[in-house]
Amino acid sequence: MQRLMLTAVTLLSLAGLASAEVTEEDLAKDATTVGDVLTNGMGRGLQRYSPLETLNKTNVKNLLPAWGFSLGGEKQRGQESQPIVYDGVMYITASYSRLYAIDIKTGKELWQFDARLPEGILPCCDVINRGAAIYGDNIYFGTLDARLVALNRKTGDVVWNKKIANYKEGYSYTAAPLIVNGLIITGNSGGEFGIVGEVQARDAKTGELVWTRPVIEGHVGSYKGKDSSMTGTLNATWPGDLWKTGGGATWLGGSYDADTDTLVFGTGNPAPWNSHLRNAGKPVEGNKGDNLYAASRLGINPENGEIKWHFQTTPREGWDFDGVNEVVPFISKDGTKRFATADRNGFFYVLNREDGKFVAAYPFVKNITWAKGIDETGRPIYAEENRPGDPSSAADGGKGQQVFSVPSFLGGKNWMPMAYSQKSELFYVPSNEWGMDIWNEPISYKKGAAYLGAGFTIKPLFEDYIGSLKAIDPNSGEIKWEYKNAAPLWGGVMATAGGLVFVGTPEGEFKALDDETGEELWSFQTGSGVVGQPITWEQDGEQYVSVISGWGGAVPLWGGEVAKKVNYLNQGGMVWTFRLPKQLALAK
Repeated sequence: MQRLMLTAVTLLSLAGLASAEVTEEDLAKDATTVGDVLTNGMGRGLQRYSPLETLNKTNVKNLLPAWGFSLGGEKQRGQESQPIVYDGVMYITASYSRLYAIDIKTGKELWQFDARLPEGILPCCDVINRGAAIYGDNIYFGTLDARLVALNRKTGDVVWNKKIANYKEGYSYTAAPLIVNGLIITGNSGGEFGIVGEVQARDAKTGELVWTRPVIEGHVGSYKGKDSSMTGTLNATWPGDLWKTGGGATWLGGSYDADTDTLVFGTGNPAPWNSHLRNAGKPVEGNKGDNLYAASRLGINPENGEIKWHFQTTPREGWDFDGVNEVVPFISKDGTKRFATADRNGFFYVLNREDGKFVAAYPFVKNITWAKGIDETGRPIYAEENRPGDPSSAADGGKGQQVFSVPSFLGGKNWMPMAYSQKSELFYVPSNEWGMDIWNEPISYKKGAAYLGAGFTIKPLFEDYIGSLKAIDPNSGEIKWEYKNAAPLWGGVMATAGGLVFVGTPEGEFKALDDETGEELWSFQTGSGVVGQPITWEQDGEQYVSVISGWGGAVPLWGGEVAKKVNYLNQGGMVWTFRLPKQLALAK
Protein backbone atom coordinates (compact mmCIF):
# COMPACT_ATOMS: atom_id res chain seq x y z
CA MET A 1 0.00 0.00 0.00
CA GLN A 2 1.14 3.53 -0.67
CA ARG A 3 0.15 6.96 0.59
CA LEU A 4 1.23 10.16 -1.17
CA MET A 5 3.29 12.61 0.90
CA LEU A 6 1.39 15.55 2.36
CA THR A 7 2.40 19.03 1.26
CA ALA A 8 3.07 21.88 3.65
CA VAL A 9 -0.13 23.56 2.48
CA THR A 10 -2.07 20.38 3.21
CA LEU A 11 -0.61 20.12 6.71
CA LEU A 12 -1.65 23.68 7.44
CA SER A 13 -5.14 22.91 6.18
CA LEU A 14 -5.37 19.81 8.36
CA ALA A 15 -4.24 21.72 11.42
CA GLY A 16 -7.42 23.76 11.25
CA LEU A 17 -9.74 20.77 11.14
CA ALA A 18 -11.80 19.81 14.17
CA SER A 19 -10.87 16.60 15.94
CA ALA A 20 -14.30 15.21 16.85
CA GLU A 21 -14.64 11.50 16.21
CA VAL A 22 -17.57 10.02 14.31
CA THR A 23 -19.77 8.09 16.74
CA GLU A 24 -22.50 5.46 16.47
CA GLU A 25 -24.98 8.21 17.35
CA ASP A 26 -23.71 10.28 14.41
CA LEU A 27 -24.18 7.37 12.02
CA ALA A 28 -27.66 6.65 13.39
CA LYS A 29 -28.72 10.26 12.71
CA ASP A 30 -27.16 10.56 9.28
CA ALA A 31 -30.47 10.44 7.39
CA THR A 32 -31.76 13.49 9.30
CA THR A 33 -28.65 15.66 9.67
CA VAL A 34 -27.85 17.98 6.77
CA GLY A 35 -24.32 19.27 7.44
CA ASP A 36 -22.55 16.06 6.43
CA VAL A 37 -22.98 12.69 4.71
CA LEU A 38 -21.59 9.90 6.88
CA THR A 39 -22.98 6.72 5.35
CA ASN A 40 -23.43 5.07 2.01
CA GLY A 41 -27.08 5.64 1.11
CA MET A 42 -27.31 8.93 3.08
CA GLY A 43 -28.51 6.89 6.06
CA ARG A 44 -28.03 3.21 6.87
CA GLY A 45 -31.55 2.45 5.61
CA LEU A 46 -30.34 3.49 2.12
CA GLN A 47 -33.31 5.74 1.33
CA ARG A 48 -30.97 8.26 -0.35
CA TYR A 49 -33.31 11.05 0.69
CA SER A 50 -32.33 14.47 1.99
CA PRO A 51 -34.63 16.59 4.22
CA LEU A 52 -33.03 19.71 2.72
CA GLU A 53 -35.53 21.84 0.81
CA THR A 54 -33.53 25.03 0.14
CA LEU A 55 -32.92 23.70 -3.36
CA ASN A 56 -36.33 23.16 -4.93
CA LYS A 57 -38.28 22.93 -8.17
CA THR A 58 -38.33 26.70 -8.61
CA ASN A 59 -34.68 27.55 -7.98
CA VAL A 60 -32.83 24.40 -9.11
CA LYS A 61 -32.20 26.17 -12.44
CA ASN A 62 -29.81 28.40 -10.47
CA LEU A 63 -27.62 25.48 -9.33
CA LEU A 64 -24.04 26.32 -10.36
CA PRO A 65 -20.71 24.44 -10.44
CA ALA A 66 -18.64 25.19 -7.30
CA TRP A 67 -15.57 23.10 -8.10
CA GLY A 68 -14.39 20.03 -9.96
CA PHE A 69 -11.74 17.53 -8.94
CA SER A 70 -9.92 15.25 -11.37
CA LEU A 71 -9.02 11.74 -10.30
CA GLY A 72 -6.02 12.11 -12.57
CA GLY A 73 -3.66 9.78 -14.34
CA GLU A 74 -4.65 6.99 -16.69
CA LYS A 75 -6.66 5.10 -14.07
CA GLN A 76 -10.14 5.93 -15.28
CA ARG A 77 -12.68 3.21 -16.14
CA GLY A 78 -15.98 3.14 -14.20
CA GLN A 79 -16.50 5.54 -11.28
CA GLU A 80 -19.43 4.23 -9.20
CA SER A 81 -18.58 5.79 -5.85
CA GLN A 82 -20.65 7.84 -3.40
CA PRO A 83 -18.81 10.61 -1.52
CA ILE A 84 -18.61 10.83 2.28
CA VAL A 85 -18.56 14.37 3.73
CA TYR A 86 -17.40 15.16 7.26
CA ASP A 87 -15.54 17.90 9.10
CA GLY A 88 -14.83 19.98 6.02
CA VAL A 89 -13.51 17.03 4.00
CA MET A 90 -14.96 14.90 1.20
CA TYR A 91 -13.74 11.32 0.92
CA ILE A 92 -14.18 9.69 -2.48
CA THR A 93 -13.08 6.28 -3.69
CA ALA A 94 -12.12 5.67 -7.31
CA SER A 95 -11.31 2.92 -9.77
CA TYR A 96 -8.31 0.68 -9.08
CA SER A 97 -8.85 0.94 -5.30
CA ARG A 98 -7.93 4.57 -4.67
CA LEU A 99 -9.23 6.97 -2.02
CA TYR A 100 -8.99 10.78 -1.99
CA ALA A 101 -9.51 13.36 0.76
CA ILE A 102 -10.67 16.72 -0.68
CA ASP A 103 -11.24 20.12 0.96
CA ILE A 104 -14.96 20.72 0.38
CA LYS A 105 -14.59 24.51 0.29
CA THR A 106 -11.92 24.64 -2.39
CA GLY A 107 -11.89 21.24 -4.11
CA LYS A 108 -8.16 20.87 -3.38
CA GLU A 109 -6.64 17.48 -2.61
CA LEU A 110 -5.57 16.93 1.00
CA TRP A 111 -4.19 13.43 0.54
CA GLN A 112 -4.49 10.37 -1.67
CA PHE A 113 -4.18 6.66 -0.92
CA ASP A 114 -3.46 4.29 -3.78
CA ALA A 115 -3.62 0.55 -3.10
CA ARG A 116 -0.78 -1.41 -4.65
CA LEU A 117 -2.82 -4.13 -6.32
CA PRO A 118 -1.10 -7.42 -7.10
CA GLU A 119 -0.97 -9.04 -10.51
CA GLY A 120 -3.79 -11.45 -11.24
CA ILE A 121 -6.78 -9.76 -9.60
CA LEU A 122 -10.09 -11.07 -10.98
CA PRO A 123 -12.73 -8.34 -10.89
CA CYS A 124 -15.89 -9.43 -12.65
CA CYS A 125 -17.39 -6.16 -13.80
CA ASP A 126 -14.79 -3.42 -14.06
CA VAL A 127 -12.21 -2.11 -11.58
CA ILE A 128 -14.73 0.00 -9.68
CA ASN A 129 -15.22 0.92 -6.02
CA ARG A 130 -18.58 2.05 -4.63
CA GLY A 131 -17.54 4.05 -1.59
CA ALA A 132 -16.03 4.34 1.86
CA ALA A 133 -17.24 4.26 5.48
CA ILE A 134 -16.25 6.56 8.34
CA TYR A 135 -16.10 5.92 12.09
CA GLY A 136 -14.02 7.30 14.94
CA ASP A 137 -10.96 8.89 13.36
CA ASN A 138 -10.79 6.35 10.55
CA ILE A 139 -11.98 6.13 6.97
CA TYR A 140 -12.44 2.59 5.60
CA PHE A 141 -12.66 1.09 2.14
CA GLY A 142 -12.17 -2.21 0.33
CA THR A 143 -9.79 -3.18 -2.47
CA LEU A 144 -9.98 -5.31 -5.59
CA ASP A 145 -7.66 -7.90 -4.04
CA ALA A 146 -10.30 -8.54 -1.35
CA ARG A 147 -8.79 -6.52 1.50
CA LEU A 148 -10.29 -4.02 3.92
CA VAL A 149 -8.16 -1.00 4.81
CA ALA A 150 -8.54 1.48 7.68
CA LEU A 151 -6.85 4.87 7.20
CA ASN A 152 -6.50 7.82 9.52
CA ARG A 153 -9.01 10.26 8.07
CA LYS A 154 -6.76 13.29 8.67
CA THR A 155 -3.47 11.98 7.29
CA GLY A 156 -4.24 8.93 5.13
CA ASP A 157 -1.85 6.78 7.17
CA VAL A 158 -2.72 3.06 7.34
CA VAL A 159 -4.20 2.08 10.71
CA TRP A 160 -4.82 -1.55 9.78
CA ASN A 161 -5.13 -3.70 6.66
CA LYS A 162 -7.04 -7.00 6.74
CA LYS A 163 -7.63 -9.79 4.24
CA ILE A 164 -11.29 -10.57 3.51
CA ALA A 165 -10.61 -13.53 1.21
CA ASN A 166 -8.09 -14.95 -1.28
CA TYR A 167 -8.16 -12.97 -4.53
CA LYS A 168 -6.43 -15.83 -6.36
CA GLU A 169 -9.61 -17.89 -5.93
CA GLY A 170 -11.70 -15.19 -7.61
CA TYR A 171 -12.67 -13.08 -4.59
CA SER A 172 -12.65 -9.30 -4.72
CA TYR A 173 -14.38 -6.46 -2.87
CA THR A 174 -16.13 -3.42 -4.35
CA ALA A 175 -18.93 -2.36 -1.97
CA ALA A 176 -18.97 0.43 0.59
CA PRO A 177 -18.62 -1.05 4.09
CA LEU A 178 -21.43 -0.70 6.66
CA ILE A 179 -20.73 0.24 10.30
CA VAL A 180 -23.12 -0.64 13.14
CA ASN A 181 -22.33 -0.48 16.87
CA GLY A 182 -18.58 -0.36 16.35
CA LEU A 183 -18.54 -3.26 13.89
CA ILE A 184 -17.48 -2.78 10.27
CA ILE A 185 -19.52 -5.17 8.14
CA THR A 186 -18.57 -6.31 4.65
CA GLY A 187 -19.69 -8.68 1.93
CA ASN A 188 -17.59 -10.08 -0.90
CA SER A 189 -17.49 -10.13 -4.69
CA GLY A 190 -16.61 -12.86 -7.18
CA GLY A 191 -19.84 -14.73 -7.87
CA GLU A 192 -18.72 -15.76 -11.37
CA PHE A 193 -15.77 -17.74 -9.98
CA GLY A 194 -17.42 -20.37 -7.81
CA ILE A 195 -16.63 -18.57 -4.59
CA VAL A 196 -18.92 -18.63 -1.52
CA GLY A 197 -20.75 -15.48 -0.51
CA GLU A 198 -20.13 -14.34 3.04
CA VAL A 199 -20.81 -11.47 5.42
CA GLN A 200 -18.05 -10.56 7.89
CA ALA A 201 -18.01 -8.27 10.93
CA ARG A 202 -14.83 -6.80 12.40
CA ASP A 203 -14.00 -4.55 15.29
CA ALA A 204 -13.75 -1.16 13.59
CA LYS A 205 -10.90 -0.01 15.81
CA THR A 206 -8.65 -3.06 15.51
CA GLY A 207 -9.84 -4.87 12.39
CA GLU A 208 -10.10 -8.13 14.33
CA LEU A 209 -12.75 -10.55 13.07
CA VAL A 210 -15.83 -10.87 15.32
CA TRP A 211 -18.13 -13.06 13.24
CA THR A 212 -18.59 -14.53 9.79
CA ARG A 213 -21.73 -15.73 8.05
CA PRO A 214 -21.40 -17.71 4.82
CA VAL A 215 -24.66 -17.49 2.91
CA ILE A 216 -24.76 -20.88 1.13
CA GLU A 217 -26.28 -23.80 3.04
CA GLY A 218 -23.85 -26.30 4.49
CA HIS A 219 -21.15 -23.79 5.38
CA VAL A 220 -20.49 -23.00 9.04
CA GLY A 221 -20.19 -19.48 10.43
CA SER A 222 -17.91 -18.26 13.20
CA TYR A 223 -18.25 -16.09 16.30
CA LYS A 224 -15.28 -14.76 18.27
CA GLY A 225 -12.89 -17.26 16.73
CA LYS A 226 -15.05 -20.38 17.18
CA ASP A 227 -17.52 -22.18 14.94
CA SER A 228 -21.06 -20.97 15.34
CA SER A 229 -24.06 -22.35 13.43
CA MET A 230 -24.42 -23.93 10.01
CA THR A 231 -26.12 -21.88 7.33
CA GLY A 232 -29.32 -23.73 6.41
CA THR A 233 -29.31 -27.53 6.30
CA LEU A 234 -26.66 -29.52 4.48
CA ASN A 235 -27.88 -30.76 1.06
CA ALA A 236 -31.46 -29.67 1.67
CA THR A 237 -31.54 -27.68 -1.57
CA TRP A 238 -28.14 -28.47 -3.19
CA PRO A 239 -27.10 -31.79 -4.74
CA GLY A 240 -23.83 -33.49 -3.85
CA ASP A 241 -20.89 -31.17 -3.17
CA LEU A 242 -21.99 -28.24 -5.37
CA TRP A 243 -22.73 -26.18 -2.25
CA LYS A 244 -18.98 -25.99 -1.64
CA THR A 245 -18.60 -23.68 -4.65
CA GLY A 246 -22.15 -22.35 -4.59
CA GLY A 247 -21.68 -18.64 -5.32
CA GLY A 248 -24.10 -16.24 -3.65
CA ALA A 249 -21.63 -13.34 -3.47
CA THR A 250 -22.74 -10.52 -1.16
CA TRP A 251 -21.19 -8.00 -3.49
CA LEU A 252 -23.40 -4.94 -3.01
CA GLY A 253 -23.17 -4.70 0.77
CA GLY A 254 -26.16 -4.27 3.07
CA SER A 255 -28.53 -1.96 4.89
CA TYR A 256 -29.38 -1.66 8.58
CA ASP A 257 -32.89 -1.41 9.98
CA ALA A 258 -32.60 0.17 13.43
CA ASP A 259 -36.26 -0.50 14.27
CA THR A 260 -35.71 -4.27 14.19
CA ASP A 261 -31.93 -4.19 14.81
CA THR A 262 -31.37 -6.17 11.62
CA LEU A 263 -28.73 -6.18 8.92
CA VAL A 264 -30.21 -6.95 5.51
CA PHE A 265 -27.87 -8.35 2.88
CA GLY A 266 -28.68 -9.59 -0.59
CA THR A 267 -26.98 -12.60 -2.12
CA GLY A 268 -25.91 -13.13 -5.72
CA ASN A 269 -26.36 -15.84 -8.32
CA PRO A 270 -25.72 -19.48 -7.48
CA ALA A 271 -22.72 -21.03 -9.21
CA PRO A 272 -22.61 -22.21 -11.90
CA TRP A 273 -25.30 -20.40 -13.90
CA ASN A 274 -26.42 -23.75 -15.37
CA SER A 275 -29.47 -24.56 -13.19
CA HIS A 276 -29.73 -28.09 -14.60
CA LEU A 277 -26.29 -28.96 -13.28
CA ARG A 278 -27.18 -27.58 -9.83
CA ASN A 279 -30.14 -29.96 -9.73
CA ALA A 280 -28.04 -32.90 -10.94
CA GLY A 281 -30.27 -33.09 -14.02
CA LYS A 282 -33.18 -34.49 -11.99
CA PRO A 283 -36.77 -33.23 -11.80
CA VAL A 284 -37.26 -30.72 -8.98
CA GLU A 285 -39.35 -31.93 -6.04
CA GLY A 286 -40.87 -29.21 -3.88
CA ASN A 287 -38.14 -26.78 -2.79
CA LYS A 288 -35.20 -29.19 -3.12
CA GLY A 289 -33.73 -27.36 -6.09
CA ASP A 290 -33.92 -23.85 -4.62
CA ASN A 291 -30.15 -23.57 -3.97
CA LEU A 292 -30.48 -21.61 -0.74
CA TYR A 293 -29.51 -18.95 0.15
CA ALA A 294 -28.42 -17.72 -3.30
CA ALA A 295 -30.52 -15.02 -5.02
CA SER A 296 -32.02 -14.10 -1.65
CA ARG A 297 -32.35 -11.39 0.97
CA LEU A 298 -31.14 -12.28 4.48
CA GLY A 299 -31.99 -10.68 7.80
CA ILE A 300 -28.92 -11.01 10.05
CA ASN A 301 -28.35 -10.32 13.74
CA PRO A 302 -25.60 -7.64 13.80
CA GLU A 303 -24.25 -8.83 17.14
CA ASN A 304 -23.39 -12.41 16.22
CA GLY A 305 -24.12 -13.00 12.53
CA GLU A 306 -27.00 -15.41 13.04
CA ILE A 307 -29.63 -15.46 10.27
CA LYS A 308 -33.02 -14.20 11.45
CA TRP A 309 -34.96 -14.74 8.23
CA HIS A 310 -34.58 -15.17 4.51
CA PHE A 311 -36.58 -14.39 1.40
CA GLN A 312 -35.50 -15.90 -1.91
CA THR A 313 -36.51 -13.85 -4.93
CA THR A 314 -35.46 -16.38 -7.59
CA PRO A 315 -35.34 -20.02 -6.40
CA ARG A 316 -33.49 -22.41 -8.77
CA GLU A 317 -32.10 -19.29 -10.43
CA GLY A 318 -30.94 -19.82 -14.03
CA TRP A 319 -30.58 -16.37 -15.63
CA ASP A 320 -27.99 -14.64 -13.38
CA PHE A 321 -30.70 -12.77 -11.49
CA ASP A 322 -28.64 -11.83 -8.42
CA GLY A 323 -30.63 -10.99 -5.30
CA VAL A 324 -28.16 -8.38 -4.04
CA ASN A 325 -30.20 -5.24 -4.68
CA GLU A 326 -30.62 -2.94 -1.70
CA VAL A 327 -33.45 -3.49 0.77
CA VAL A 328 -34.92 -0.17 1.91
CA PRO A 329 -37.18 0.34 4.94
CA PHE A 330 -40.24 2.58 4.52
CA ILE A 331 -43.66 3.11 6.10
CA SER A 332 -46.66 2.18 3.99
CA LYS A 333 -49.76 4.36 3.69
CA ASP A 334 -51.52 2.35 6.42
CA GLY A 335 -48.63 2.99 8.82
CA THR A 336 -47.10 -0.50 8.53
CA LYS A 337 -43.33 -0.82 8.53
CA ARG A 338 -42.18 -2.46 5.31
CA PHE A 339 -39.11 -3.22 3.22
CA ALA A 340 -38.89 -2.62 -0.52
CA THR A 341 -36.43 -4.04 -3.00
CA ALA A 342 -36.32 -3.86 -6.80
CA ASP A 343 -34.86 -7.13 -7.99
CA ARG A 344 -32.67 -7.91 -10.95
CA ASN A 345 -35.38 -10.36 -12.08
CA GLY A 346 -37.70 -7.45 -12.96
CA PHE A 347 -40.07 -7.56 -9.97
CA PHE A 348 -40.42 -4.94 -7.21
CA TYR A 349 -40.98 -6.67 -3.86
CA VAL A 350 -42.53 -5.44 -0.62
CA LEU A 351 -41.63 -7.44 2.51
CA ASN A 352 -42.57 -7.40 6.18
CA ARG A 353 -39.95 -5.59 8.30
CA GLU A 354 -40.20 -7.97 11.27
CA ASP A 355 -39.60 -11.29 9.55
CA GLY A 356 -38.93 -10.63 5.87
CA LYS A 357 -42.12 -12.38 4.81
CA PHE A 358 -43.61 -11.64 1.41
CA VAL A 359 -46.26 -8.91 1.15
CA ALA A 360 -46.49 -8.08 -2.57
CA ALA A 361 -44.60 -8.03 -5.86
CA TYR A 362 -45.07 -5.93 -8.98
CA PRO A 363 -43.32 -6.07 -12.37
CA PHE A 364 -41.41 -2.84 -13.00
CA VAL A 365 -39.95 -3.61 -16.45
CA LYS A 366 -41.77 -4.59 -19.61
CA ASN A 367 -42.18 -7.95 -21.35
CA ILE A 368 -40.86 -10.23 -18.58
CA THR A 369 -40.55 -13.75 -20.04
CA TRP A 370 -38.90 -16.00 -17.43
CA ALA A 371 -41.91 -15.96 -15.06
CA LYS A 372 -45.65 -15.63 -15.57
CA GLY A 373 -45.99 -13.84 -12.24
CA ILE A 374 -45.41 -14.19 -8.49
CA ASP A 375 -47.68 -16.41 -6.38
CA GLU A 376 -49.21 -15.56 -3.00
CA THR A 377 -46.14 -16.87 -1.13
CA GLY A 378 -43.68 -14.80 -3.16
CA ARG A 379 -42.40 -17.66 -5.34
CA PRO A 380 -42.19 -17.08 -9.09
CA ILE A 381 -44.59 -18.89 -11.40
CA TYR A 382 -41.98 -20.08 -13.87
CA ALA A 383 -42.34 -20.06 -17.62
CA GLU A 384 -40.25 -23.21 -17.88
CA GLU A 385 -40.08 -22.92 -21.66
CA ASN A 386 -37.97 -19.78 -21.05
CA ARG A 387 -35.33 -21.58 -18.96
CA PRO A 388 -32.08 -22.14 -20.89
CA GLY A 389 -31.84 -25.79 -21.94
CA ASP A 390 -29.87 -28.63 -20.38
CA PRO A 391 -26.61 -29.08 -22.35
CA SER A 392 -26.34 -32.70 -21.23
CA SER A 393 -29.49 -33.39 -23.23
CA ALA A 394 -28.07 -31.88 -26.41
CA ALA A 395 -27.50 -34.36 -29.21
CA ASP A 396 -23.93 -33.21 -29.79
CA GLY A 397 -23.07 -32.71 -26.12
CA GLY A 398 -22.70 -28.99 -26.75
CA LYS A 399 -24.84 -26.11 -25.65
CA GLY A 400 -28.40 -26.48 -24.47
CA GLN A 401 -31.44 -24.89 -26.08
CA GLN A 402 -31.13 -21.13 -26.53
CA VAL A 403 -33.97 -18.89 -25.33
CA PHE A 404 -34.65 -15.17 -25.51
CA SER A 405 -35.22 -13.99 -21.96
CA VAL A 406 -36.35 -10.67 -20.45
CA PRO A 407 -34.84 -9.02 -18.52
CA SER A 408 -31.24 -9.64 -19.51
CA PHE A 409 -28.74 -10.99 -16.99
CA LEU A 410 -27.73 -7.38 -16.25
CA GLY A 411 -31.18 -7.05 -14.79
CA GLY A 412 -34.30 -4.99 -14.75
CA LYS A 413 -32.26 -3.21 -12.09
CA ASN A 414 -28.63 -3.97 -11.41
CA TRP A 415 -26.45 -2.46 -8.66
CA MET A 416 -27.53 1.16 -9.25
CA PRO A 417 -29.33 2.28 -6.08
CA MET A 418 -32.88 3.60 -6.04
CA ALA A 419 -34.16 6.39 -3.78
CA TYR A 420 -37.27 6.75 -1.60
CA SER A 421 -38.83 10.15 -0.95
CA GLN A 422 -40.55 10.63 2.39
CA LYS A 423 -42.24 13.63 0.77
CA SER A 424 -43.80 12.00 -2.29
CA GLU A 425 -43.85 8.48 -0.75
CA LEU A 426 -42.56 7.10 -4.05
CA PHE A 427 -39.53 5.00 -4.96
CA TYR A 428 -37.42 6.22 -7.86
CA VAL A 429 -36.02 3.12 -9.53
CA PRO A 430 -33.31 3.22 -12.23
CA SER A 431 -34.10 0.35 -14.60
CA ASN A 432 -33.26 -0.94 -18.08
CA GLU A 433 -35.42 -2.46 -20.78
CA TRP A 434 -33.40 -5.20 -22.45
CA GLY A 435 -33.38 -8.94 -23.05
CA MET A 436 -30.85 -11.61 -23.93
CA ASP A 437 -30.24 -14.72 -25.94
CA ILE A 438 -28.98 -17.19 -23.33
CA TRP A 439 -27.94 -20.84 -23.41
CA ASN A 440 -26.23 -23.27 -21.04
CA GLU A 441 -22.91 -24.99 -21.70
CA PRO A 442 -20.96 -27.82 -20.03
CA ILE A 443 -18.77 -26.55 -17.18
CA SER A 444 -16.66 -27.91 -14.33
CA TYR A 445 -15.17 -26.03 -11.40
CA LYS A 446 -11.55 -24.91 -11.44
CA LYS A 447 -10.24 -22.66 -8.68
CA GLY A 448 -9.74 -19.09 -9.86
CA ALA A 449 -11.42 -19.68 -13.24
CA ALA A 450 -14.77 -18.39 -14.48
CA TYR A 451 -17.57 -20.78 -13.47
CA LEU A 452 -20.52 -19.81 -15.65
CA GLY A 453 -21.71 -22.69 -17.81
CA ALA A 454 -23.69 -20.27 -19.95
CA GLY A 455 -23.38 -18.00 -22.97
CA PHE A 456 -25.39 -14.88 -23.72
CA THR A 457 -25.90 -11.83 -25.90
CA ILE A 458 -27.76 -8.77 -24.59
CA LYS A 459 -30.17 -6.95 -26.92
CA PRO A 460 -32.26 -3.79 -26.46
CA LEU A 461 -36.04 -4.21 -26.53
CA PHE A 462 -36.90 -0.83 -28.03
CA GLU A 463 -35.34 1.36 -30.69
CA ASP A 464 -35.62 4.67 -28.87
CA TYR A 465 -34.52 3.89 -25.30
CA ILE A 466 -33.00 1.37 -22.89
CA GLY A 467 -32.73 3.28 -19.60
CA SER A 468 -35.90 4.05 -17.68
CA LEU A 469 -36.17 5.88 -14.36
CA LYS A 470 -39.54 4.93 -12.86
CA ALA A 471 -41.48 6.50 -10.00
CA ILE A 472 -43.18 3.57 -8.24
CA ASP A 473 -45.89 3.65 -5.58
CA PRO A 474 -44.89 0.80 -3.22
CA ASN A 475 -48.45 0.50 -1.94
CA SER A 476 -49.93 -0.40 -5.31
CA GLY A 477 -47.04 -1.02 -7.68
CA GLU A 478 -48.35 1.73 -9.94
CA ILE A 479 -45.70 3.45 -12.05
CA LYS A 480 -46.56 7.15 -11.66
CA TRP A 481 -44.13 8.33 -14.33
CA GLU A 482 -41.23 7.12 -16.43
CA TYR A 483 -38.19 9.05 -17.65
CA LYS A 484 -36.68 7.35 -20.69
CA ASN A 485 -33.01 7.49 -21.67
CA ALA A 486 -31.34 6.26 -24.85
CA ALA A 487 -28.40 4.56 -23.09
CA PRO A 488 -28.74 2.23 -20.10
CA LEU A 489 -29.01 3.84 -16.68
CA TRP A 490 -26.17 2.65 -14.46
CA GLY A 491 -25.86 5.20 -11.63
CA GLY A 492 -27.54 6.01 -8.33
CA VAL A 493 -30.56 8.20 -7.64
CA MET A 494 -31.19 10.79 -4.90
CA ALA A 495 -34.46 12.40 -3.79
CA THR A 496 -34.89 15.58 -1.72
CA ALA A 497 -37.54 17.33 0.33
CA GLY A 498 -37.31 20.12 -2.23
CA GLY A 499 -39.25 17.89 -4.61
CA LEU A 500 -36.26 16.91 -6.73
CA VAL A 501 -34.88 13.63 -8.05
CA PHE A 502 -31.23 13.65 -9.17
CA VAL A 503 -29.91 11.09 -11.66
CA GLY A 504 -26.99 10.87 -14.09
CA THR A 505 -26.82 9.33 -17.55
CA PRO A 506 -24.07 7.55 -19.53
CA GLU A 507 -24.27 10.41 -22.01
CA GLY A 508 -22.75 12.60 -19.28
CA GLU A 509 -25.84 14.56 -18.22
CA PHE A 510 -26.45 15.07 -14.51
CA LYS A 511 -30.14 15.89 -14.18
CA ALA A 512 -32.69 17.14 -11.66
CA LEU A 513 -36.26 15.96 -12.27
CA ASP A 514 -39.60 16.94 -10.74
CA ASP A 515 -40.44 14.20 -8.21
CA GLU A 516 -44.17 14.34 -9.07
CA THR A 517 -44.04 14.42 -12.86
CA GLY A 518 -40.55 13.41 -14.01
CA GLU A 519 -40.14 16.70 -15.87
CA GLU A 520 -36.51 17.68 -16.41
CA LEU A 521 -35.78 20.90 -14.48
CA TRP A 522 -31.97 21.19 -14.71
CA SER A 523 -29.09 19.46 -16.46
CA PHE A 524 -25.30 19.75 -16.50
CA GLN A 525 -22.89 18.02 -18.92
CA THR A 526 -20.11 16.41 -16.88
CA GLY A 527 -17.94 15.32 -19.79
CA SER A 528 -18.19 11.57 -19.15
CA GLY A 529 -20.90 9.07 -18.31
CA VAL A 530 -22.37 9.35 -14.81
CA VAL A 531 -22.52 5.98 -13.05
CA GLY A 532 -21.84 7.40 -9.58
CA GLN A 533 -24.14 8.17 -6.68
CA PRO A 534 -25.19 11.78 -5.92
CA ILE A 535 -25.31 13.37 -2.46
CA THR A 536 -26.36 16.72 -1.03
CA TRP A 537 -25.50 18.65 2.14
CA GLU A 538 -25.65 22.13 3.65
CA GLN A 539 -22.53 24.25 4.08
CA ASP A 540 -22.34 27.87 5.31
CA GLY A 541 -26.10 28.22 4.83
CA GLU A 542 -26.05 27.01 1.20
CA GLN A 543 -27.09 23.69 -0.29
CA TYR A 544 -24.47 21.69 -2.20
CA VAL A 545 -24.79 18.67 -4.51
CA SER A 546 -21.97 16.34 -5.59
CA VAL A 547 -21.62 13.45 -8.01
CA ILE A 548 -18.70 11.54 -9.51
CA SER A 549 -18.53 11.20 -13.29
CA GLY A 550 -16.68 8.49 -15.22
CA TRP A 551 -18.19 6.00 -17.68
CA GLY A 552 -17.62 2.29 -17.16
CA GLY A 553 -18.97 -0.61 -15.13
CA ALA A 554 -20.48 -3.81 -16.49
CA VAL A 555 -22.31 -2.43 -19.54
CA PRO A 556 -19.30 -1.78 -21.82
CA LEU A 557 -17.72 -5.06 -20.69
CA TRP A 558 -20.70 -7.44 -20.79
CA GLY A 559 -23.35 -5.56 -22.75
CA GLY A 560 -23.28 -7.39 -26.10
CA GLU A 561 -25.25 -5.46 -28.73
CA VAL A 562 -25.95 -2.76 -26.14
CA ALA A 563 -22.22 -2.26 -25.54
CA LYS A 564 -21.74 -1.70 -29.28
CA LYS A 565 -24.57 0.84 -29.23
CA VAL A 566 -22.84 2.97 -26.57
CA ASN A 567 -19.19 2.43 -27.53
CA TYR A 568 -18.86 6.11 -28.46
CA LEU A 569 -19.10 7.20 -24.80
CA ASN A 570 -15.90 8.59 -23.28
CA GLN A 571 -14.27 7.50 -20.05
CA GLY A 572 -13.35 10.05 -17.41
CA GLY A 573 -12.83 10.67 -13.72
CA MET A 574 -14.18 13.85 -12.15
CA VAL A 575 -15.93 14.82 -8.94
CA TRP A 576 -18.38 17.62 -9.68
CA THR A 577 -19.72 19.77 -6.84
CA PHE A 578 -22.52 22.29 -7.30
CA ARG A 579 -23.97 24.98 -5.04
CA LEU A 580 -27.06 27.13 -4.87
CA PRO A 581 -25.76 30.61 -3.96
CA LYS A 582 -27.71 32.35 -1.20
CA GLN A 583 -28.57 35.27 -3.44
CA LEU A 584 -30.12 32.91 -5.98
CA ALA A 585 -32.02 30.70 -3.53
CA LEU A 586 -35.07 32.98 -3.65
CA ALA A 587 -34.71 33.93 -7.30
CA LYS A 588 -37.35 32.74 -9.73
